Amino acid sequence: MGHTARPERFFGVYLLYCQNPRHRGRVYVGFTVNPARRVRQHNAGRKKGGAWRTSGRGPWDMVLILHGFPSAVAALRFEWAWQHPQASRRLTHVGPRLRSEASFAFHLRVLAHMLRAPPWVRLPLTLRWLRPDFRHELSPAPPLHMPIAFGPPPQPLEPKQLTASETDGKPQRDLGAKACCMLCARTLQDEEGPLCCPHPGCPLKAHIICLAEEFLREEPGQLLPLEGHCPSCKKSLLWGSLIGQCHVDAEEEEDLELEEEHWTDLLEA
Repeated sequence: MGHTARPERFFGVYLLYCQNPRHRGRVYVGFTVNPARRVRQHNAGRKKGGAWRTSGRGPWDMVLILHGFPSAVAALRFEWAWQHPQASRRLTHVGPRLRSEASFAFHLRVLAHMLRAPPWVRLPLTLRWLRPDFRHELSPAPPLHMPIAFGPPPQPLEPKQLTASETDGKPQRDLGAKACCMLCARTLQDEEGPLCCPHPGCPLKAHIICLAEEFLREEPGQLLPLEGHCPSCKKSLLWGSLIGQCHVDAEEEEDLELEEEHWTDLLEA
């Protein structure tokens, strides 16, 4: 009998650009779990799920998106700081928008500094240009572990039935009550979200904290790992890729969709 694969989570912070001649040059920063659906909502108006700042001013193009945030909270905090750089204590070194500076250029300047500032500098983010013709080189450039990509973002996966052969080739998350962490030897519980090595045949299963501590042995002053070597198969692993294996419950996914109705809009309604 096959098993059901649950959809992988996607947390993104995007930048919209207004193409309406009356409002050309306006930009909007938002959070989404489904980029394609979200841009349709913005162009359909607030009554269809868009935001009041974008309603009636379209068409809007989603020109870039950052994804790979470890949680919705991390993405929403990034979104707020990008919207309010003057109020973020992490961005006091970023100067205000110049009179001659377009809003789009200003937002890119803020973004460049955000990606080099803690705590965001260590996040496993991907900067994806959805409209390559809008691409600008960021200064300073993003950290080396943050790739720059082009084209549509990964689509949220729909649950599907896995065959027995597909199941055998994937790390098992249904570990059972007696499974133990390979690093501390304590029992793994399903609700603890154990991490599994993605390399075929590797038996590694570990608590998130245990593996993080293992990866941080060479960086004892840091809280968030960037990468490390699997204690079992010794192959290189990116921390962001491991965390990305975590899944979201259906009810949590519905709550995240509601978050897309921009939470800061409620403060000004």
